[in-house]
Amino acid sequence: MKTKGKFIVFEGIDGSGKSTQLKRLCTYLSEQGIPCAATCEPTHSPFGTLLRACLTGELDSDERAIAALFAADRLDHSFNRETGIRRMLEEGVTVLCDRFYFSSFAYNGGLVPLEWVISLNEVARREMRPDLTVYIELSPEEGMRRLARRGRTERYESFERQAAVHDRYLALFERFRDTERIAIVKSDADKDVTQAAIRRAVAPLFGL
Repeated sequence: MKTKGKFIVFEGIDGSGKSTQLKRLCTYLSEQGIPCAATCEPTHSPFGTLLRACLTGELDSDERAIAALFAADRLDHSFNRETGIRRMLEEGVTVLCDRFYFSSFAYNGGLVPLEWVISLNEVARREMRPDLTVYIELSPEEGMRRLARRGRTERYESFERQAAVHDRYLALFERFRDTERIAIVKSDADKDVTQAAIRRAVAPLFGL
């Protein structure tokens, strides 16, 4: 019988470097002999493609529709019989996911009623709760500086929204601290320092 894979989610405001750190961790775990797959939300499914169009401004939509699309994309991402996260976990693959339901709570939950967003994601929370959520802590000021260097912004990438999202993340982690496993890792200017802290946080999951 295969050992079930671990489910690790990376969260953070835009510019926090979570995507880069996720890929580095995936490489590291693979080198340790741990089967590992990296994925992200929005996905590249039809749901995710529609969401990306909304986020870039190609398609205009109501915030409630966007929140519902995120939840639908997450359900398909989780339970798709061919490509879903659950299937990979059951096959013994550790899955690292760039954003999951806390992103919906922090981003969408500031624009539409938070409790409604939480209810939309209840199935994901109940059946796909991560073994660990790694939050890359970065100040909104530094996040915006990094985004400016990137040269383009998306729907939620203004300082005011990023500052509100940052504060909401921390409040949400406090609210759910008894039911979620969360590691808050400071985003250091030295990426190696950040990665080392992430590896220390995930090590107990694998006995490393």
